[in-house]
Amino acid sequence: MTDYTELIASFTKDDFILDYEPVAKKGFTEEKRNFEQAWQAQFRAHKDQTLFYFGFQDELDFLSPTMAFLHRITTEFVRKIAAQPDLEISRENTDLSVSADEIAEIRKIIPFGNGMAHVNDGWLVGIWERLTHVYQEAIKAYPGTVAAFLTEHHAGINVAGRIFFHLVENSEDERYPFAFLATYATKPEDGKKALHTPLKNALREYQNQPEKLIQLLSTVSRAADSSGFISELMESGELFSPLRLTARDATVFLTEIPLYEEAGIMCRIPNWWRRKTNQLRLNLTVGEKEPAKVGMDAILSFKPSLFFGDAAISKEEIQGLLAETQGLALIKGKWVEIDHQQLQAALAALSKAEALADRQELTLAQAMRLELGSQELLGIPTTGLEVHVSTGDWLRHVKETMANPETLRGHKPVPSFHGELRPYQQTGYDWLKYMVDLRLGACLADDMGLGKTVEIIALLEHLRSRQGGRVLLILPASLIGNWQKEIAKFAPSMPVGVLHGPAAAKHPQALLADPVFLTITTYGMAVRLAELGAISWDLIILDEAQAIKNPGTKRTKTIKGLTAKTRIAMTGTPIENHLSDLWSLFDFLDGGLLGSAKAFTGFTKGLKKDPGGYTKLRNLVNPFILRRLKTDESIISDLPDKIEIKEYPLLSKKQMVLYQNLVKELAQKIEETVGIARKGLVLASIIKLKQICNHPDQYLGQDLYKPDHSGKFEMLASICETIYEKRERVLVFTQFKEMTEPLSRFLEAIFHRPGLVLHGGTPVAKRTELVETFNGEAYIPFMVLSLKAGGVGLNLTGANNVIHFDRWWNPAVENQATDRAFRIGQTRDVMVHKFITAGTIEEKIDAMIEEKNQLAGDIIKASGESWITELDNQQLLKLLSLGGI
Repeated sequence: MTDYTELIASFTKDDFILDYEPVAKKGFTEEKRNFEQAWQAQFRAHKDQTLFYFGFQDELDFLSPTMAFLHRITTEFVRKIAAQPDLEISRENTDLSVSADEIAEIRKIIPFGNGMAHVNDGWLVGIWERLTHVYQEAIKAYPGTVAAFLTEHHAGINVAGRIFFHLVENSEDERYPFAFLATYATKPEDGKKALHTPLKNALREYQNQPEKLIQLLSTVSRAADSSGFISELMESGELFSPLRLTARDATVFLTEIPLYEEAGIMCRIPNWWRRKTNQLRLNLTVGEKEPAKVGMDAILSFKPSLFFGDAAISKEEIQGLLAETQGLALIKGKWVEIDHQQLQAALAALSKAEALADRQELTLAQAMRLELGSQELLGIPTTGLEVHVSTGDWLRHVKETMANPETLRGHKPVPSFHGELRPYQQTGYDWLKYMVDLRLGACLADDMGLGKTVEIIALLEHLRSRQGGRVLLILPASLIGNWQKEIAKFAPSMPVGVLHGPAAAKHPQALLADPVFLTITTYGMAVRLAELGAISWDLIILDEAQAIKNPGTKRTKTIKGLTAKTRIAMTGTPIENHLSDLWSLFDFLDGGLLGSAKAFTGFTKGLKKDPGGYTKLRNLVNPFILRRLKTDESIISDLPDKIEIKEYPLLSKKQMVLYQNLVKELAQKIEETVGIARKGLVLASIIKLKQICNHPDQYLGQDLYKPDHSGKFEMLASICETIYEKRERVLVFTQFKEMTEPLSRFLEAIFHRPGLVLHGGTPVAKRTELVETFNGEAYIPFMVLSLKAGGVGLNLTGANNVIHFDRWWNPAVENQATDRAFRIGQTRDVMVHKFITAGTIEEKIDAMIEEKNQLAGDIIKASGESWITELDNQQLLKLLSLGGI
C-alpha cells in the first residue's frame, strides 16, 4: 500500500506506523517478518535516528513503495556523506545541505499514492535536515574516523578520498577544446570547512611526510589500476598540473568517470554530460492541430524528428556523422557523443515512426500514453535511444488547461442554480465543463468537505439548461438522501428519478419509461438492472468511485459496460491500496489511457528498478484529476475553521418496518393513555425510534449489528474509510452508552486497529489516560464517546473529524462535544458530520432547530425532549411518522 499520510505523519506529526506489504505476501519468510517487527519497534521509539540508520540497509525487496521511497532518500543521504572528500577534516561541519538538483531527482521517484501532494520540496528538505542533525550528533560523539563510522554500519560503503578531477570546456582552443585539473581538500587554519587546492600543492605540503602523500594519492592509484589514461598521467607527472585535452582524450575521461568515482574520486564535469542533455533522441510531436472530433478516440497529428539536445538534425546530417570517428563532436555549438550503433538505431526508429505518421492512426489516448513508453505502443525500436514525446500546439494547450484549471475564464452557474460557489468551487465547475465539452473522463478528487457535490450539481444544472440529455448518477445507497437534499437546495427545478428499493427492482421499465434528466441509482441496483445498459447516457457519474477499484468484480465490469459520451468519477481517495485501483478508475473514465491491465501491470512491476516511472505516470494522469486539499494555501483561507456537514442516511428495509410498526403501536396506545402515563409513553417511544434509527439491534436488544441493517452504519463506514485513508483521527459521539461498544467493534474493522471508548462508566483517572493515549504518538484512529461523558472537560485535539452518530437535539450540547476537538491547540480544520436519518423524527426536529423558530429556540433548549409530550395526538403522530418535512 502506498500511503503518504502515514509517511507524512511520521515526520510532521507524532503518528507513525510503518507501511510494509502484508506479511502474507509470497516469499515473506520468518526472517523478513522478524526484521519488519524489529524495525517497527525502532521507528516507534526513535523515528529520526532509526530513519538515518535505515539508510545503511541494503535494498529490501519486500518494502512497500512508500517505505522503499524513504529508504531511497536515506541511502542517498548516506552516499552524500561518503562522497564528501573533506569529511575527515570537517566531520560534523561537513556541508550536507540538499541541492535543488538533488531535490529534483528525488521528486522523480515519489511513488504515486494518496497524499502525494503533501510530499513537496519543503517536506523533502525537512527530512534531509533532520537526517543531517542525527548524523552531526552521532559523528560528534564518535571517537574514530568518519570512514570507520560509515563502514562500521555497512562494510560495503566506499568512502571518498580527498581528490577531485575537474573537466571544463575550453572554447578558445579548437585543437584542445577541454581543460583538466586535479585538486585535493586540505585543512584550513580555522580547522572547519576544507579548502580545495591544485594537486601539485600536495607535493610541497607533504614533502617531508611521504606516507601521508601516499595515503592522499591512494584513490588515484586505485583509479590508475583500472584506467590506462590516469596511469599514464601519473607516470608522466602531468596529473599534478593543469592540462589541455583533445576531444578524444575528453571522451576517454568522461566514459571512465564510473571507474574514478568507484575508486573514491569526485568528478566535476559539464552538466550536459551528467544530465545527458545533449544526447541523440527521437522526438515525437503529437497534436499540433485540433482533431476533427473530441474524446479519447480522436485521431491526432503525429510528426517524428531527430534531435541532439534541443537542436534538430536531419537524416542527411546523421548519415554524415556515420562517416566520422566515434567520440565527442561539436554539433551546432554543442558537444555530443557520436555512437555509430546509436545513430543506426535512430535512423531505423525514425523510418518506423514516419510510416506510422503516414497511416494517421494515433488516438488521443495513445498520444497521452506515450508518456509511459513508446516502444511497446508504437513498435518503434528504441534500444539505446532516448525517445521524447512533445505536444503540439493544440494538445499542449489542452493539457496545460486541464492541469491548470484556474486559467479557465469562469462563468457563473446558470440562474436556475441556487447557490454561490466559493472561488475554488468555481474553478472546479469550470474544469468539469471543460472536460465534458472535450468528452474526456474526469476525476474530481477534492478533499472531503470541500463540496464536490455542489460542483457537480452546478455542472448538471448547466448541462440541463443548455442541452438537456440524460445523466446517470451511481452511488452508495447511504448517500441517496444527501444528494436529494443537496439537489432540492441548489437545483430545485431539476427533474430527478431514483431507482432504489423493491419497486425499482420489480418494475424498472416503468421508472425508466418516462425519462428524467437525472437518474440516481446505487451500485447494487446498477448490477441488477440490465435496462440501464440499453440507454445511451450523455454522462455517467460515480460518487465514491473507489467502489469500482477491483476490475475483476461483476459490479465493476457491469458499470464499465454502460454506454456514455462522458464519465466523471468522484472520490477523495483515487488510490486506496494499489496502483491497480488507479488503472481500474481510468479504465472507466478514459479507457485506453493506461493501456490494458496486463500492460499496466508490466509497467508497475518495472517501478522498483526504475522509480522514475512514477513521474511519467503522474504526468499522464494528473491532468485528468482535480484534487484540492483543505491544507492548500489557496483553499484554507477560504474555509471556516470548522466545517459542518449534515449527512442524511436512509433507513434500511428492516429499520423502516420496525419504525412504522412502532408508530402504529403508539397511535393505538396514545388514545387510551393520559397524564403522566402518556408523557412516559411518548418519551419511551422517542427513545425507541432513535434506537431504530441507529440500528435495529439496539432496539431489539441483540448484539449482531450487521452494517447493512443500518443506514447510519453504512454512512459511518463511507466517511471513516476516507478518514482511514488519510490517516486522520475521529471522535464519534452517541447519546447511548450501549452503542459505544458496537460502534467501536465496527470502527476497528474499518481502521484495522483498535480505538478507544469513553462513557459514563469510565473511571475519572482512566479518562485522563485515554485522552493522553489518543493525543499521543501511537496512531489511535478513533474514540467513541457517550455524549454526556465526553461532552465537556476533555482536550482531544488529536482528532480533526467529529461525527455525531445520533442527535441530542440541543445545539449547545452538541457544540460542547464538537469543541473537544475544535479548541486551542487544534492546528487543522475540523470536519463535523451530523447524522440525520432521512424522513424520520430526526430530520423533522432538525428542521425545527434549523428554522430557529420559537419552539426550537426556547422550548427545546429549556426542556430537552419533554416539549414533544405536550403536542396533541395528531401533531405527535405527524412528527413521528415517516415522510418528508
